[in-house]
Amino acid sequence: MSDVKDIIPDLDKLDSQLDKLEDALAPLLNNLNEKASQLPLLDKAKLFSLTAYAIESLLFSYLRLQGADAQNHAVYAELKRVQKYFGKIKAAEEPEAQRSLVVNQEAAARILKADLADNKSISSKLAERIAEERAKALLKSVEGRKRPAEAAEQAGSKKRKQKGRGKRRQT
Repeated sequence: MSDVKDIIPDLDKLDSQLDKLEDALAPLLNNLNEKASQLPLLDKAKLFSLTAYAIESLLFSYLRLQGADAQNHAVYAELKRVQKYFGKIKAAEEPEAQRSLVVNQEAAARILKADLADNKSISSKLAERIAEERAKALLKSVEGRKRPAEAAEQAGSKKRKQKGRGKRRQT
C-alpha cells in the first residue's frame, strides 16, 4: 500500500476548488433573469448559453468521475447542442462579408414588361431602354472578338506556314 498515493490532499484541493466555483457561479445563478434583462439581446444569448454550458460541463465531469459512459449520455448531446448555439451567436456577431444574392436581370425585365404592358408610355420607354442595352452588349461582344489588322495578318500568315509544314511532313 505504500506505492498507492495518498489522495486526501488531492480531495481537499478539489473540495476547495469546488467551493471557489460555487462562489463564482452564485451571482449568476441566483438572479440570472435580473442580470439578463439589463443586457442587449446578443449579450443575453451569450449569457444564457455560457451558463448552460457551464452547468452541462459540470454534469459531464460528474458523470465521468462516477465512471459512467458520459459520451453516450444525454448530457453529452446537450453539450453539443449548446456548442451549436455558440456557433450561431458567433455568426450573428460577424457582419456578412459581401452580398451573396445576384439579380437575375432577364427575369426582372420580363416582370417589368408584364406589369407595365398596360401603360403604353412607360412600356415604350422600357422597350427603348432594353434595345439600347442589347445594342451595347452586342457592340461589346463584337469589339472583344476583333483583332487589330496587323495581328490578324500575322496570325493568318503563321497559320498558312504551319499548314504547309504539316502537309510536307505527312508525305
